[in-house]
Amino acid sequence: MDDNGRWAQARGLDRIKGHHEGAESVREISKACREWGVEALTLYSFSTENWKRPADEVQGLMQLLKRYLKDERNELIDNNIRLRAVGQIDRLPIFVRKPLQAIMRDSDRPNVKMTLTLCLSYGGRADIVQAAQRIAKAAQAGQLKPEDLDEKAFGLHLGTAGLPDPDLLIRTSGELRLSNFLLWELAYAEIFVTDVAWPDFRRPQLGQAFASFGQRERRYGKTSAQLTEGT
Repeated sequence: MDDNGRWAQARGLDRIKGHHEGAESVREISKACREWGVEALTLYSFSTENWKRPADEVQGLMQLLKRYLKDERNELIDNNIRLRAVGQIDRLPIFVRKPLQAIMRDSDRPNVKMTLTLCLSYGGRADIVQAAQRIAKAAQAGQLKPEDLDEKAFGLHLGTAGLPDPDLLIRTSGELRLSNFLLWELAYAEIFVTDVAWPDFRRPQLGQAFASFGQRERRYGKTSAQLTEGT
């Protein structure tokens, strides 16, 4: 969700105003995804690298997250949306962790319509390293044999365990890099890049991304002829 700060600065506003407007995009995109039958929506909300930003901006982002959790709590639960968080959650301030953990607990119910995952204090490389550490400990304890480790087993040790691999990655503001996001999970995802900044990315732009995705041929190593033949 790129360009909140630059979007605001281009309009003579404080960077945090861009983040506030970006939060409105989160609300609209989440609602549209639920209405359109998306089973899992994952948002790169705050990376491990974002801790390096100016302290006042980080504090403003944490306050904005707290407000979002408070304002959206009933909306999420009433609409059967499960909230998850992935990343180094223990680094978040307690005034964010407490409501976050409460919503995750209360929204974790059967027959949910969509899972909304917030990647918070998250880095793809760090998540892979932590998964490797968990696997090493399991092997050391005799709970896992090296020959039993495959891609599926490895994925179960990632923070995103239980979520389907993404079908579509949407990258706003014309950025052409992954920025340490879901490095394992995005192996076969389709990528849609738009020059639209995140605060301006709303339902029409999401529809364009989905329309582009619908025209893709996903071969997973096969040929087009094999897909046509159903083999």
